[in-house]
Amino acid sequence: MSSDFGPVDQPEDADFILASASPRRQQLLSSMRTRFRVVPADIDETPTPDECPSEYVLRMARGKAEAVYRRSADRDSSGRRLPVLGADTAVIAPAKKSAGEHIFGKPESEDHAVEMLMALSGKPHRVLSALAVVAGDTTAPMSESRLVETEVTFRVLSESECHAYWRSGEPKGKAGAYAIQGLGSIFVTHLVGSYSSVVGLPVAETYTLLQTYNIPCGLSGL
Repeated sequence: MSSDFGPVDQPEDADFILASASPRRQQLLSSMRTRFRVVPADIDETPTPDECPSEYVLRMARGKAEAVYRRSADRDSSGRRLPVLGADTAVIAPAKKSAGEHIFGKPESEDHAVEMLMALSGKPHRVLSALAVVAGDTTAPMSESRLVETEVTFRVLSESECHAYWRSGEPKGKAGAYAIQGLGSIFVTHLVGSYSSVVGLPVAETYTLLQTYNIPCGLSGL
């Protein structure tokens, strides 16, 4: 097995599969000293009517892991079927016209991104990240999940700076139309919870979950 950490090309060099093409999740997993194969999941990410945010992100994480597990035959160097890690992150903001909440996905246009950012302006919002690992026998796989909640507060934003932020290219493909690890950090005044969870993968909880399945990571081998 290669001594390098991060994404690998050959199944026998991996300890698990990441069901995500997110560069941010790959970077965080690499920093955790893991070796993994990248196999993006292709599932419908549309929330169901009246689905609560926590149920939605958990369903997405499980759905991604299960979808990749069903179609993958990758095995490690010992012949063990590779476990699959799925993850999902969603920005949750109060709904404008009701007492409920609204799930902010990825912006579809500049106007959509600006609308999202202005809705988050000057107030706290929740960021939910879910993890799921699927492993074991194909006919009866085991599955375990984790849910992490973080509160993020934005300063008051202007529409002009939201448009300028869109032109930077960073909001594209980001839940809630911002990246806290990049230029979007200039909007954040306060955070309670897991910073890495807002980036896309709660590191401490991921470490614990991988350890549950005896997947080498973190301090393993030191």
